[in-house]
Amino acid sequence: MYSLRASELFISQLKQLDKGIKERIRKKIEKIKTGKKRRHLKSGFPYFVEEIGQYRILYSLNNKKKEITLMFVGKHKDYERYYASRF
Repeated sequence: MYSLRASELFISQLKQLDKGIKERIRKKIEKIKTGKKRRHLKSGFPYFVEEIGQYRILYSLNNKKKEITLMFVGKHKDYERYYASRF
């Protein structure tokens, strides 16, 4: 099982979401922590993305430290803007 870290951006975005979607995101994060199947953001990038309806979670993985860093959570369009500005 991996440990979790969350960026300040992730925390502030999560606070703005309603209770129902927060619960769905929490469940997805629990699955992410198990280290099962992952989808790369792009081939060769050390980032991964998970979908929860129209919401996305972007995270990075450090296998040596067994640590996951949650970087972004938000609607698909916001995710596309974030992704385009960073990569």
